[in-house]
Amino acid sequence: MGNVGTVSRPGGRRIFALGILSVSLLATVNLVSTSRASGTTARSVDVLYAGSLLNLMENQIGPAFHRATGDNVVGIANGSTALATEIKGGTEVADVFVSASPSVNRFLEGPANGNWVSSYRVLGQSRLVLGYNATSSFAAALRDSPWYDVVARPGFLLGRTDPAVDPKGVLAVTALREAARRYDRPRLAALATATNDVFTEASLVGELDAGQLDAGFFYTVEATAAHLHTVALVGTHLAATFTVAIVNRAPHPRAARAFVAFLFGPRGRAILSRNGVIPAGSTRVGNVGSSPPTTRP
Repeated sequence: MGNVGTVSRPGGRRIFALGILSVSLLATVNLVSTSRASGTTARSVDVLYAGSLLNLMENQIGPAFHRATGDNVVGIANGSTALATEIKGGTEVADVFVSASPSVNRFLEGPANGNWVSSYRVLGQSRLVLGYNATSSFAAALRDSPWYDVVARPGFLLGRTDPAVDPKGVLAVTALREAARRYDRPRLAALATATNDVFTEASLVGELDAGQLDAGFFYTVEATAAHLHTVALVGTHLAATFTVAIVNRAPHPRAARAFVAFLFGPRGRAILSRNGVIPAGSTRVGNVGSSPPTTRP
């Protein structure tokens, strides 16, 4: 399909019409249409979100939000910590920040961090699993043997994300170290400190699909949305806890509130549940009263 209906934004960012672009690296996500059914110009909401939600956001949530409201999602996917750093440093402007760990919000809270986030809501949890390439020479073993036995074998190519920029990278290291200790697999401890198996969160699925890896650490939500084969990480109970915050001084507060309402509404929750996110209650964390009324979730 050709790149029709493209619109340029300042700074060289490009916005693509619905269903046109598939993104594998840090990139602007393409969830836009140019008008509402009424003929007026659609609003856009700038969403910075965990790279593990790339496929889901691009192919399901963004289009569903547009159909429900006529508004558009313009998104950037990357590691949650990296995105928080960009918001704090002013290199990216966001209306909504979706993180894979509540702790990341602390980088944006308080006067020392620019008061970018005053409160957030817990969206839900998604378990950490091992996604594998079905054509890998280790695929049959992964289906029949404990994951830690197979991953510890010589020649096994395992991918993960950088713990310095992504909470999933932290969980992957935790899983490897716990399994190394519990099941006496020294190679797993070595893998936890290796640097040649580290990829950006948004590129890991592509590396696996291309056969560059035998397996990688993923959340159930991204594995489901990308139709990956998975095995459970027996012996661990690690999961992402996704949070949603409307950023203080958001340039599009009305569209931001509409997007958050959609995520926590019946249509948003149904999409999340189908894709392996166990919805949380409407838990709000932080000093809600300190947020300007136009930016409160």
